[in-house]
Amino acid sequence: MHNKTLLASALALAGAASAAGPALATELTISCGAVGAELTLCQQGVEAWEEKTGHQVEIVSTPNSSTERLSLYQQILSAQSSDIDVMQIDVVWPGLLANHLLDLDETLGEDAAAGHFETIVANNTVDERLVAMPWFTDAGVLYYRQDLLEQHGFEAPETWQEMTDIATEIQAAEREAGNDKMWGYVFQGRAYEGLTCNALEWVASHGGGTLVDAEGEITIDNERAAAALDLAATWIGGISPNGVLNYTEEEARGIFQSGNAVFMRNWPYAWSLAQSEDSDVRGKVGVVKLPHGPEGDSAATLGGWNLAVSKYTQHPELAANLVAFLTSEAEQKRRAIEGAYNPTLTALYQDEEVLEAVPFFGTLYTTFTNAVARPSAPTGDNYGRVSNGFFNAVHNVLSGNLSGAEAVSQLDSELARIKRRRW
Repeated sequence: MHNKTLLASALALAGAASAAGPALATELTISCGAVGAELTLCQQGVEAWEEKTGHQVEIVSTPNSSTERLSLYQQILSAQSSDIDVMQIDVVWPGLLANHLLDLDETLGEDAAAGHFETIVANNTVDERLVAMPWFTDAGVLYYRQDLLEQHGFEAPETWQEMTDIATEIQAAEREAGNDKMWGYVFQGRAYEGLTCNALEWVASHGGGTLVDAEGEITIDNERAAAALDLAATWIGGISPNGVLNYTEEEARGIFQSGNAVFMRNWPYAWSLAQSEDSDVRGKVGVVKLPHGPEGDSAATLGGWNLAVSKYTQHPELAANLVAFLTSEAEQKRRAIEGAYNPTLTALYQDEEVLEAVPFFGTLYTTFTNAVARPSAPTGDNYGRVSNGFFNAVHNVLSGNLSGAEAVSQLDSELARIKRRRW
């Protein structure tokens, strides 16, 4: 009973609720995200599996914040609870959670992940165990108001400074024309994992490295990284509202989709919602790769989510079968067309129906295949502390409490202390 109570109280704190009807006698449970159309698409996939197999599934809604969701998972798994059979896990979590997850190669067969992006399969393989199946991949992209840029005589920006200048000019012109709610740029500025993704893109695209390199060496304390953060700080209260300091993906999308932002950094999922019938910007949006600094190339943080089976499930083969179904080509194609969720199967990037629904899956293919990984592999179990230190330091720069140089210097010292505990 202790484990049941633990899960119930944790989910209550997270404001979670069951998405399945109370009349169903549940055999399996799955946690799905609820950003954009995620929950609806998950429900539809689960219903198709229920119809095919005759088994029943309860969907457990967990926090949208990946930082909060990881904490919840760690609490449940540490208690060896069997309450969540299938977990949607972030691309940076396999190493953190591997000891609590089933080896899907054993359960589904050695070719379980055939056809999926090899980099993601490698990411999800810990000590030669496939602990999660790729479900959808992600990389940051730049959304822009195509109509406004054309109206004011601009092309899509290639550098962060160009974006800043264009956003400043169009914001001023739109406000002068009567739209006092218009902002130049919205992004994910809350102190959470999403800010780590944004800030890694700023730093890497300025030629400032990736915080910690592949060999585990700390690289953040450099002038280019500091310059990237200083530029971002100028956006707050300028082209970005002060409220962006508390924005996650959905807050940023809400501003952009209501027609009140020129540019937005977000993940591909926002495309289908921006093009929906009730969107104020339908037919007015373009998508390009993210800008770069004066010394660097465009950098998009690798995101994406996977499906894993808890080692403590009472139905390992059934849970693995659900994972195989939800990550199959047919399901990934449906999710790509209906929700603009990037497939992890290479073949779907040549699929005509997919490319018709989401044209930039073709034009930005190399952005998705060459995305910059967060340093979860070299930092291992300490990645959570590393990311926490990074997004808090960046948030302090954005808030005006530290300069870029002060922040990267202090962060370097903090990461050195963490490294001494060994990663």
